[in-house]
Amino acid sequence: MACIDPPRKKKKGRYGVAELKTLGNQLLSSASHINNLPLLLSFVSPSSPPHHVLESLLSLHSFFLPLLPQLPSSASSTAAPSDGDQSEFIYLTWLRSKFDEFLKSLIDILASPESDETLKELVLDTLMEFVKVANGGAFHSALYHRILVIIVHSTSPATFLVDLLASKYFKYIDVRYFTFISLKKLASTLEGKDVSDDKIAIADGTSESQLSSNMECAIHNLYYTISHVPPLQGTDNTSNFEMWSRSESDHKLPTGDVDTDDKQLKPRKYNKNVLSAARIAKKMKLKFTKAWIAYLRLPLPLEVYKEVLVSLHQAVIPHLSNPIMLCDFLTKSYDVGGVVSVMALSSLFVLMTQYGLEYPNFYEKLYGLLVPSIFMAKHRARFFQLLDSCLKSPLLPAYLAASFTKKLSRLLLSAPPSGALVITALIHNVLRRHPSINCLVHREDGVDEGNGDHRTDEGMTVNSDNANNGAMLCQKSGVDHFNNGESNPKKSGAMRSSLWEIDTILHHYCPPVSRFALSLGNDLTVRAKTSEVNVGDFSAGSYATILGAEITRRVKQVPLAFYKATPSSLFSETDFAGWTFKCEEIPEMINDNNEIGTK
Repeated sequence: MACIDPPRKKKKGRYGVAELKTLGNQLLSSASHINNLPLLLSFVSPSSPPHHVLESLLSLHSFFLPLLPQLPSSASSTAAPSDGDQSEFIYLTWLRSKFDEFLKSLIDILASPESDETLKELVLDTLMEFVKVANGGAFHSALYHRILVIIVHSTSPATFLVDLLASKYFKYIDVRYFTFISLKKLASTLEGKDVSDDKIAIADGTSESQLSSNMECAIHNLYYTISHVPPLQGTDNTSNFEMWSRSESDHKLPTGDVDTDDKQLKPRKYNKNVLSAARIAKKMKLKFTKAWIAYLRLPLPLEVYKEVLVSLHQAVIPHLSNPIMLCDFLTKSYDVGGVVSVMALSSLFVLMTQYGLEYPNFYEKLYGLLVPSIFMAKHRARFFQLLDSCLKSPLLPAYLAASFTKKLSRLLLSAPPSGALVITALIHNVLRRHPSINCLVHREDGVDEGNGDHRTDEGMTVNSDNANNGAMLCQKSGVDHFNNGESNPKKSGAMRSSLWEIDTILHHYCPPVSRFALSLGNDLTVRAKTSEVNVGDFSAGSYATILGAEITRRVKQVPLAFYKATPSSLFSETDFAGWTFKCEEIPEMINDNNEIGTK
């Protein structure tokens, strides 16, 4: 065996790419040039020029790859054999320490924000190759966890490295499996850090704002990583599962479950037969669930919080082992109010309709979301479609349907034209589904029809004698008993009101709004020949879409620039119903004025 001597002292600046290539070829050709190993390792650092790092990396990768099965697992924990060649053990232990040093240098390059992206890609590929073969053919989960730690705790956005993993390695099922395990560990670590950050800041002199910034950046990187790991799609054929750490023809997964995530996925023994696809899917779903639940416990920044709520019902809930576990997170989000509640509505609706979640105050919270600002929300299209679905049930009480209809009609007075279109469609659908509230369509004086007992909004009956006082109040013209400021739909007084707001948009300044309201009013009279309106066609409307539709619309009668008949007054009688603009002269006042003038 060659003697390990220190290399000659020579400044690193005097070595060029050609000399480094010569050193690498000598190292690979003969063990007598083993002293070139520490010299090549010194060039693998973030401060070295990229072309020097590249040349050294290629030589060292080719040198260590065939030696990995012979190297001991750790230089510190492995005891020397009692019999055998002691010098061989010392040599392999030294090589193991140099390999660990090589891995550390590669990790430092990956973590450095100054490293070139092309070099980072090569470093990542080298590390993933070691993940594949450095653990005796099994997946090296410890090394892969170190890679993810660097990605998550990077002070800059980790989009480049995550995109590389997603494009090259996330298609392998074992890479996804250990990604979920590592992300769960990282999320649990961040959750523990949040509790002890104050003490650490005092001890180390680190500012609280800096700790908060680092924590927020780590949560951003963690979300970007976990959202790019594709869940396992259902399949009945295990041949569709590609493995990174084994050959493609050997899709054996461990038979024993991992009790804790701290243990590596090392089976006690392997089955002779390949595991079923259902077993593999169950394991993946469990790790997927643990990773997401651990992440959602973190103090998410508002931007990340919104992104999570937007994609939760499509990207997460269908792939969880037990989606009801998200009920607390979603109900708290739904109670926040504003745009957060709008975003949480999709996932909460999925849990209620598909997984049997019971939420007694759901409609009361939904009623509180009907505010004018909803028409400017980014995700208003999805909200209006869900609102239409929530009001579709035939078991909806009449007072609740009336409250939502009246609340929507009141919003017509302040909604933009695009909002008026979607509100009109929603009201039309609710009136078609619930004939019991058709009394709201036309009620001139507000008095309940019929004699005898009367019904309150909650559906409870009261005696006609006690209702006479209320009926006398209803006889007063121009009084609307609907309380728009009431948050409880049971106490809104909608059943005693009427949809007078609908009549106002028949004279709306925007022609599409008035035409749409008029056509839907005609549809309610012939229910058998018409159907419900698709709210999705109007939910994403805007001024641009309305203008575009009007420009392309063919009109039968072109507006003229002159009157067909000469007008006799400034306003027509139909413009202001009940008003008159005629001036009637009173003779007495004329005589008095004449007398004053003569005096």
